[in-house]
Amino acid sequence: MNEINLNQINDDFKKTSLEKNQYFFGSGKVLITGEYFVLDGALALAVPTKVGQSLSVKYAQSFSPSLSWKSYDVKGNCWFDSKFEFWHFKCLDENPSEEALLLQKILQQVRKQNSHFLRDDVDVKVETRLGFPLDWGLGSSSSLIYNIAQWAYVSPFELLFKTYGGSGYDIACAQSDGPIAYKKNSGGPHWSPIYFNPTFRENLYFVYLGKKQNSRDAIKDYSKKRPVPQASLTKMTELTQEFLNAATLKQFQAAMVTHEKLVAETISMTPIKDELFSDFSGSIKSLGAWGGDFILVATDEAQSYVKNYFNNKGLNVVYSYDDLISEPIEALSNDSIKMGFSNHLIH
Repeated sequence: MNEINLNQINDDFKKTSLEKNQYFFGSGKVLITGEYFVLDGALALAVPTKVGQSLSVKYAQSFSPSLSWKSYDVKGNCWFDSKFEFWHFKCLDENPSEEALLLQKILQQVRKQNSHFLRDDVDVKVETRLGFPLDWGLGSSSSLIYNIAQWAYVSPFELLFKTYGGSGYDIACAQSDGPIAYKKNSGGPHWSPIYFNPTFRENLYFVYLGKKQNSRDAIKDYSKKRPVPQASLTKMTELTQEFLNAATLKQFQAAMVTHEKLVAETISMTPIKDELFSDFSGSIKSLGAWGGDFILVATDEAQSYVKNYFNNKGLNVVYSYDDLISEPIEALSNDSIKMGFSNHLIH
């Protein structure tokens, strides 16, 4: 699969927003630091992507109301089509698919959180549209959960925890305009917008490995390694600060290498560069199952070198940092926010 013009897709989403009765949009996400460890309270750095998923709703009067749901992929092809009744959101398909049953579970959980959800005598038609391929894993589930929660006036975090599970950082990204610091503890999810705009971002790339991982399976595998030593969680939080405070590419690369080593030692994984790209001139960091099997690449080599290197290995989806990631919030560009974000986490 080749690269897709993400900016054009994002513009197209915005154009369609005026044509619907209701319209919602959730950004995609990339977890730069803290994969796996964020589940146990480590501070993580996350960034929303320029593209995500939209959800539009149309209503029509009806004597026998039902919910029709269609989902379209990045190419405009309908990949999911199902219908539900309103009383218990039972799927009306003859042979409900796995996706239909999962959506049924989500809708039933929404009703538990908001008993008034979809109680009127109207037909409801929902369409969702993805701004990236399904197999990229950039937040198709989290942006869906966020959009449904906005539509139904319920907590997106509670909806996530009661259905998919996870840390919730992806839900925070879905509603954020720029990079965030995220932490989940016994008191629930906490996050804060932060200023993350590395001067060397032209040296950063994201490469898709072509093997989407299942985040729920990854969480189960990680859970087998628990309890994670507190020292490791503390080190991960410190590493997140090192990523944020890196003034040079070399400092950023050093933090990447340390991060890879910490994850490898804790959950018995071989660093991705050692496993697949040992001859690459630069640093490479896995983004875990939450990265949709993307990797983060940092190098002072030219862009042509990066693309040629990965293209020669059959990897054709190579984006620069600015191609994929949302712009930083300039209003936050001061040291008090950048250096003191851990004291300014908000719910």
